[in-house]
Amino acid sequence: MEYGKLAESIVASPIRAMMVKAAHMEDVVSFGVGEPDFITDECILKETAEHLSSCTKYAPGAGIDPLRERYIRYLNETIGSDYSMPETMVTSGGMAALYLAFFCLLNPGDEVLIPAPYFSNYGPMVAMCRGTVREIEVKEENDFILSVEDLRAAVTKKSRILLLNSPCNPTGGLIDRESLQKIAEFAKEKDLFVFSDEVYRHLNFDSDEIFSIATLPGMKERTLIIDSVSKSFAMTGFRVGFATGPVHLIELMTKCVENVYSAVATPSQYAALVAFDKGMEAMMAMKKEYKKRRDFLVSRINEMDKISCIMPKGAFYVFANIKKTGLSAEEFAERLLEKEHVAVIPGSNFSKNASGYVRISYGTSMEKIEDGLNRMERFLKSL
Repeated sequence: MEYGKLAESIVASPIRAMMVKAAHMEDVVSFGVGEPDFITDECILKETAEHLSSCTKYAPGAGIDPLRERYIRYLNETIGSDYSMPETMVTSGGMAALYLAFFCLLNPGDEVLIPAPYFSNYGPMVAMCRGTVREIEVKEENDFILSVEDLRAAVTKKSRILLLNSPCNPTGGLIDRESLQKIAEFAKEKDLFVFSDEVYRHLNFDSDEIFSIATLPGMKERTLIIDSVSKSFAMTGFRVGFATGPVHLIELMTKCVENVYSAVATPSQYAALVAFDKGMEAMMAMKKEYKKRRDFLVSRINEMDKISCIMPKGAFYVFANIKKTGLSAEEFAERLLEKEHVAVIPGSNFSKNASGYVRISYGTSMEKIEDGLNRMERFLKSL
């Protein structure tokens, strides 16, 4: 049987491939998975379970009204916006929000500008929607932050969407307010639509300010905010995300949902509703623990030979420079896993120019972080 050429061309996730290999080994310390190690807060689980009997029917394609209303109130309070319920929808995780939006905005050959390194799933999603990724390399010496000068050099007549992820997976980079203001002015000048992936919004360790490009003058009508309860509330398995932006785009995306997966699971939506009402304290406790892990991890890495990293400002990743080892990122990751049973993700999974880096997730316990770093140091000394 002959299968579709587009589907055949999509590359399977290299991150999952590494995790599958690690899963078949014993005594592995994994710095690979981009997932909190925390369990969803007990109050969320308990209250959701108590109401399961009322959550057994289909939900509307855009999501249940109580959750949309609660999310909009949360978003407006958090970033200082003035969105209304018709401007938001519930999606099957942030991933579905991104895919639906690409599908509704891209025509064949349209370019999506993405600062690189970037989350490895972005590229296949753009390809499935018949668009083209145009990478904009951001450098370690600039804290992996996009500048308007880099953006100006990359844009072409085919450029349609600018995708920003701040705080960023995999680098932990956080775009400052001044840079966002310059990027916003350029987006308006070149008529670019902006996807603002803010799923790590609350994992901002060095400031209490939460800032979105959508709140800048003239940007609300050309920005889609992507959000999720996965990282903030340790609810990855519930698969609840949000897309917030222009009403007609939300209408188009909702129409697509109704023809693809019908609606997000109703119990999951009620769990997210509980999270926004009762999960904030647990979220702040997780943030405090992540910061502790980050500070320890960065300090230890920079004490080792042949590896270094800058201090990431958000998310829960360190993007470590391994160029002094003389190994490619793939060689480093494979040999570290085989020799010391420590899993990291090669930087080349996130950009064609990032083979001198590996992503290390600190979404795991301090005990495992210390153990894994001891093993990594032993590996580095053996080179």
